[in-house]
Amino acid sequence: MGRLAAGLATATVLSVTASGCVTVHGELEVVPGATKSEAAQALEDFTTAYNKADKAYDPALDADRVTGSLGAINQAGLKARQKNSPEGNTAHQPLELTDASFTIPKKAGWPRWFVADTDSNRDQDAGKLDTRWLLVFVRTGPDALWKAAYLAVVTPAQLPGFRVDGDGWAEPVAPKSGELTVDPADLSASYTGYLKDGEPDVFAPGAATSAWRDTRKNTRVAGFSYQYIDQPLDTGTFAPLGLTTEDGGALVFFSSKHFERQTAAQGLKPALNSDVEALLTGEVKSSLTKERVSSQLVYVPEGGATDAEGKVRVLNRLPGLTAAQGS
Repeated sequence: MGRLAAGLATATVLSVTASGCVTVHGELEVVPGATKSEAAQALEDFTTAYNKADKAYDPALDADRVTGSLGAINQAGLKARQKNSPEGNTAHQPLELTDASFTIPKKAGWPRWFVADTDSNRDQDAGKLDTRWLLVFVRTGPDALWKAAYLAVVTPAQLPGFRVDGDGWAEPVAPKSGELTVDPADLSASYTGYLKDGEPDVFAPGAATSAWRDTRKNTRVAGFSYQYIDQPLDTGTFAPLGLTTEDGGALVFFSSKHFERQTAAQGLKPALNSDVEALLTGEVKSSLTKERVSSQLVYVPEGGATDAEGKVRVLNRLPGLTAAQGS
């Protein structure tokens, strides 16, 4: 799963105004972002392109079907594998995404987007290991292609229901809604700030929050020191996207960037694996800095919730190495 996620990516992605509405060519009418048949075709086109790129280890073959954090991770992963295995992926197994349902919000203007909830052939179809793949697709204009911007892998039990109108169309959340415990526009900065010093304390304990902070603080390797820098990634194609849930909260996809620097004592040198070496610039003498892009799917409670009920829950985090620098 980790290897696939690095190549795939491992949603979403928009350029929005503070009101959550982008107007192109005067299009102010609130309409569904896609038809169900358009959404199904976008999923099929993405899967076809992904399989071609994964089989050949050629990022050019799906570059026009990915964007945002998923695109950054996917393209870097394929670039590394192409360098390490120029003959292609001899162990390629086609990705299959079936049993798809589509949650399509109504909104004005461009970009438009939707969420595809799918069953992949990368899991078990029963029990605790049964998962769903959520892919967010975005289209920036009437002549643009649909591109996959986010991927989240979750269990069915983790997903609350989306709020929909009488016709089945979903309700998007404005970046600055003011109705949630944390606005979508503030999630990336809040998350990276929390990882740095524990503030703001708005995230529920878990593997991608408190446990990750503890792991960083307690990393000890003789002869090496570690530094971490976390940066918000929340503009342009990395802007957050959220959908209102039945209980008044929201499911939100957002991105972030993370740097890990390893510095060696005199006489030692950081080790390199093949993927890091393939993306490396500079020469590793005494230090190595790894750059990763990460996407998160979180549940954000409605404003006014208190204590544990008011905490943002990270349902899935998908990181991928995108660059490395030696010095």
